[in-house]
Amino acid sequence: MNGLVWIFISAMLVNNFTFFYFLGLCPFMGISGRVETALRMGGANVFVLVVTSVTAWVLNTFILPYAPFLRLISFIVVIASVVQIVEMTIKKFSPRLFRELGMFLPLITTNCAILYLAIFQTNRGYDFLEGLVFAIGAGAGLTLALVLMASIRQQVDLSDVPEIAKGSALVFLIAGVLSLAFMGFAGLFGGI
Repeated sequence: MNGLVWIFISAMLVNNFTFFYFLGLCPFMGISGRVETALRMGGANVFVLVVTSVTAWVLNTFILPYAPFLRLISFIVVIASVVQIVEMTIKKFSPRLFRELGMFLPLITTNCAILYLAIFQTNRGYDFLEGLVFAIGAGAGLTLALVLMASIRQQVDLSDVPEIAKGSALVFLIAGVLSLAFMGFAGLFGGI
């Protein structure tokens, strides 16, 4: 049980996909304008990460030992299929959310954080439960990154910011400072 807690903390804080590996930056920069939208995008990412983790485990356990050359292509097919299902479900049950997420929802397919999860889980040899905890921790970390950036951007919109720092320059500066702050977790937890 202690190992599962460390896997979760590591994926969420210490080795956060966005702030440590710089993965998933497209939704991080694009969706993080409002906290509500960031939370919903984070939820969609968590769902896709969990389903990808489960299917990666199934593939690694039952299929890929006999055809290891299909590993990467099978992961890509699974991710694309899951994202398509998520997109159709959101469009059916929440058209407003579908409009808010816009083009960023299909971009989960090309989100390198999702593919990284499947590859990392495979390379580490995680079993089913470890992979599931890793996926939930990684999803929580992505959601945390999105919500932090969205809340800071909403606060900045209400502040008097010099004209030269407005727009992308300020967003990249905030992202850099957040990344540096998250790098401090590596020292705090002994680099797990």
